[in-house]
Amino acid sequence: VQLQASGGGSVQAGGSLRLSCAASGRSFSNNAMGWFRQVPGKEREFVAAIGWGGPTAYYADSVKGRFTISRDIRRGAVYLQMNNLKPEDTAVYYCAGRRGSSIAMDATTYNYWGQGTQVTVSS
Repeated sequence: VQLQASGGGSVQAGGSLRLSCAASGRSFSNNAMGWFRQVPGKEREFVAAIGWGGPTAYYADSVKGRFTISRDIRRGAVYLQMNNLKPEDTAVYYCAGRRGSSIAMDATTYNYWGQGTQVTVSS
């Protein structure tokens, strides 16, 4: 089972990026998926998660109104649209999948992880 995250890069504050996460080896169509981020020296931080049905989503307060998580069940992909980016959004972003279908904010409850993609936002 592999989760491949992509789409990171360097942007100026106020810019946008769209992260993608492609799954292979198994289907996650009935499972919750999430995005987390981490900066050196800090714990991995919850960003957003989406339930198996697609429309159900939950966001960290710090990104609410700026980020949107979505999924393409047919393609087995999850996306994170990030708008109005701020320097404090700079981090390595990871996609993750759970065996269960319910949304979770706790990284320890996720069973599958991608390799991470770097997002750098300059002021």
